[in-house]
Parts: sequence; C-alpha cells; structure tokens
Amino acid sequence: MRLDADMKARAVNSRRGRAFLSGMLAVLIAGTSHAGPSDLCFRGLNISGAEYGEVDGVDGVNFTYPSESTVSYFADKGFDTVRLPFKWERLQPRLGEGFERTELERLKTSVAGLREEGFIVILDPHNFGYYSGSNIGSAQVSPRHFAQFWIRLAAEFANDDGIAFGLMNEPHDIAPAVWLDAANQAIAGIRAVGARNLILVPGTHWSGVVTWPEDFGRGSNATTMLGVVDPIDNYALEVHQYMDKDLSGTNEACVNADLAVEGMVELSDWLRSHGKRAFLGEFGGSKDKDCLAGLTRMLDQMAEDSDVWLGWTYWAGGDWWSPEEGNNIQPTGEGDRAQLSVLLPALKPAAADPGACVRIPPAG
Repeated sequence: MRLDADMKARAVNSRRGRAFLSGMLAVLIAGTSHAGPSDLCFRGLNISGAEYGEVDGVDGVNFTYPSESTVSYFADKGFDTVRLPFKWERLQPRLGEGFERTELERLKTSVAGLREEGFIVILDPHNFGYYSGSNIGSAQVSPRHFAQFWIRLAAEFANDDGIAFGLMNEPHDIAPAVWLDAANQAIAGIRAVGARNLILVPGTHWSGVVTWPEDFGRGSNATTMLGVVDPIDNYALEVHQYMDKDLSGTNEACVNADLAVEGMVELSDWLRSHGKRAFLGEFGGSKDKDCLAGLTRMLDQMAEDSDVWLGWTYWAGGDWWSPEEGNNIQPTGEGDRAQLSVLLPALKPAAADPGACVRIPPAG
C-alpha cells in the first residue's frame, strides 16, 4: 500500500474522534494470543521477484521466480498460499496482443511448482494499475485492454484447481468509477471464457483498509466497489494494510497499529452489512516489537472475523530481498526471521478444509 502525505493525514484526522475507542481496543486485544481454529482459507505470503526489472530484463539477472528452496522452506513452515507477483508488460509486451511465450512458460512452470508443494496460488499482475507508465483508464490503456489481458490469462488457467485470480496490485491515481468499470470488464471477460476461478478485486487508492471509506474527491471504495458485478458471484475484495507512519510498509517503526486494527474492525462491519468478503493481500512489519505486536493483533482480528475474511498473505519473502528489508521473512544463514514468531502460530492448527474458497464451483 502507498499513501501520499495528504491522503494519509486525511485518513488519520478523520479518525481522531475515535481515539478513545482505538485505545480501548488496544487494551482489550494486547494480552490475547492467536485465536483458535478458524475458517480462514488463505494463510500465506507473497514471494516477490518476478515483478522486478525492466520489460526486457533477463531471467535470473533482472528478475526471478521463486526458487525450489524458497518454495520448500515456506511449505515446510506451514504456509498454504502464495500470492505470486509478476509484471504485466513482460507477459504481454503489446496491449491487446498475445502473450510472450517464454514468459508465459516461466509463469506456468512456477505455478506448477507451487502447486506441487500444495500451495494455493494467487496470480498477481503487480502493476499498481499501470502499464508502461500509463494508468488504466487513460487514452493509452483502456479498460478494454485490461479486460483483454485477463481474457488471455484466464484462458490459460481456467478452472485449474487451487488457482485464484488477483485482478491487479494496488491500483492508484484512478478514479473509483473508472477502476470499477475496468474491473467489471475484466470479470466479464474471465467468465466469458468459462473460467469460474475465485477473483480477488481490489479497490483504487491503493486498496487500503484504513482508507476504504474515504472520499478523496472522486468517490470512495466503500461506495463505488459495491458495484462489482460477477455473473457467478465468486469473488472477494482484496485490501492491503501496513502499520508504519505513512501506511506504506516502508518504515521500520509500526506507529499506526491502532489505526490499522481499527480499520479492520470497521471494514469487517462494512463487509457484513453488505454481504461481502475480503482478503488481506498485503500486510507486514519489521522485527520491531511494536510491529510484532501489531501483526499479532491483525492476525487475531481476521481470525475473529473469519466470517467475512478469506485470509491473508504476508508481504513478503523472495530470493533476492535485501537482508536489511524490514518486512523480509526470507531466511538468512542465521535462521528464521523474527516475524515468523508471530506468523507461525497463526498457521496452526491446519485448516480443516484447506483451499475451500478456491474450489471451482459447478457450472450453472
């Protein structure tokens, strides 16, 4: 999630009147352990790397798909889902045209390897709502172009077991109504090719939990995204949330844990009131004790509200992540990262019906 200073200030200021409630919530939750068995479908992580580099980058030099050792490591730890970021332009070098076959095979080989280890795979074009510098809805990149991309990708993975479609990572600088049109066209295209896979639909404004109800002059996700149309109603809303000072996930200190948890409570209420479900596609924190405590609270909140949350994928692991990267949970020569001390308990007990939410529904 990325918020500029003005957006973040408005989000924080709008909640100052609820400071007492947030403080009381912190007191109530602080001493708790992870919730017991839950119905969360996803308990996983993002494995970063394939979204790196320029479009003409070289595999293994400028970008990388998850290695077998990384995949095995996280499978052995008990994670059940991988959100797999990749670059739209590398897969489809020209809008409206066919996929680059070598890159498609890399993607499919990576997906197959993850599935062999038992992971649910969420396909994630990690483009923030942009293609080659132009955002969806611009003269250069129309909603139809976006739908054509998803028609091709859905056809490659239509009705494959354990595969979900994440429409786009963190769209931003796109008016909510324009983004809704693009998302609905993509959903219609996916269903038109017969794919019944679960679709994860983000909002715009980086799809933040805290800012979900905020109107930044062009409409809020809370109002606009009620207009999502799926002919088979097999979708959930994807949201992201971090706890640092600007809610971006790029700072070590988690000074906004209260704000993040309060936002999750409010979003849970919104989801129930509208009969919707959500998935936390990104969240994370450094090894700082406040971050670890905040992660525990966020995990517990989803478990408590598992009637409306499908689950989570932590940001992130990946073979090329710098050891100094604060949110990094890729192991080092010294062993596991500190964040695993709060993530691993949330993986137990194993789900009674793993991957239930991505089971392909029968054709109607």
